[in-house]
Amino acid sequence: MRLLEYESKTLLREMGMEVPLGRLAHSPEEAAAAAKELGTAVVLKPQVPIGGRGKAGGLAFVDRETEVIPAAERLFATPLRGYEVKLLLVEQQIQARQEFYLGITYDPAARGPVLLASAAGGVEIEAMTERVLRRPLSLVRPWPTFRSREVAAGLGLTGPALLRMTTAIDRLVETFLKFDALLAEINPLMLTDDGRLVAVDAHIELDPDAAFRHQDVVARFGLAGRGERTLSEFERRAAEIDQADHRGVAGRMVQFDGDLGLLIGGGGASLTVFDAVLDAGLRPANYCEIGGNPSVWKVKELTKLILSQPQVKRIAVIMNVVSNTRVDLVARGVIKGILELGRDPATTIAAFRIPGSWEEEGFALLQRYGVPFYTRETSMDQVVAMIAQDKR
Repeated sequence: MRLLEYESKTLLREMGMEVPLGRLAHSPEEAAAAAKELGTAVVLKPQVPIGGRGKAGGLAFVDRETEVIPAAERLFATPLRGYEVKLLLVEQQIQARQEFYLGITYDPAARGPVLLASAAGGVEIEAMTERVLRRPLSLVRPWPTFRSREVAAGLGLTGPALLRMTTAIDRLVETFLKFDALLAEINPLMLTDDGRLVAVDAHIELDPDAAFRHQDVVARFGLAGRGERTLSEFERRAAEIDQADHRGVAGRMVQFDGDLGLLIGGGGASLTVFDAVLDAGLRPANYCEIGGNPSVWKVKELTKLILSQPQVKRIAVIMNVVSNTRVDLVARGVIKGILELGRDPATTIAAFRIPGSWEEEGFALLQRYGVPFYTRETSMDQVVAMIAQDKR
């Protein structure tokens, strides 16, 4: 769940970090009133869930009150990288003596969170990896302040600035951990002439799986459902089928516009198969991961749903070697669904490749209906290649 800038700054301010004075505006007139209240040069910042707004022309720095309304009208009228601008943050401009970058994110290689810090904050920080300090964080042991002090010193700071940066790093770590964040970054963190450290821009993403621990934040910012893709009627029906029967997983459906239906799965194998389908030049009608021993009814209903799309002529059933899913139950479900549609399993099933538990019984059923099936001796990539060859 990606927070908007003003929401991220709200959390940071509550955790003890300084952010610029600002007001929210839903119209050019509200922006003008906010600028007058702040009584200083301001920056108008669209509140949309993307980064790089400055490079996309989405910021307006305004030094005179008379310029606020025209600038706000332009921002409200101009979609920003596909997002309609409905809200502006009107914020005081901050003059920096130096800019820094602070961020915490998860490092897949380290399999844990890592603190990133640089004395070169700004829009090109992604290209300056050699100038970024990296320090791993523990989710179990407390983050010691001396580590923050070491990072601050590594940024070239001394004296009061070093102490303030130490505190800022501590606060960011506390924020990341307290709210179960996936990402928390401040870019830029500005050091002012009077020695303050101000979070001029901030970006926080929360883990949706931990939302139940932060219902106050979810309610305050209206985060429920934010960032979720709107499901099609086809995808909603698949979810209903999955929820109607607790046995197995067989409803993670994403709809595409191709002509080859897919029932795929097996410990990440579904993504491998999907990539192979695309690489072979085939056009998938859907992504649908199955596993965990779904019932015959569930497989049958999903098969009927996939084949109900007018452009779908055939369906491929491909999984890795499985021990927690009975091959015969999947075969029965697919065949039963095809028969209920009045179609021929032998011509409708492009390929069936699920080696594993009860495979002999499953293969016998497939053989009875003339369905082409493959054992573990044939790889998933090879099966996809055969489907592509047969289509030619």
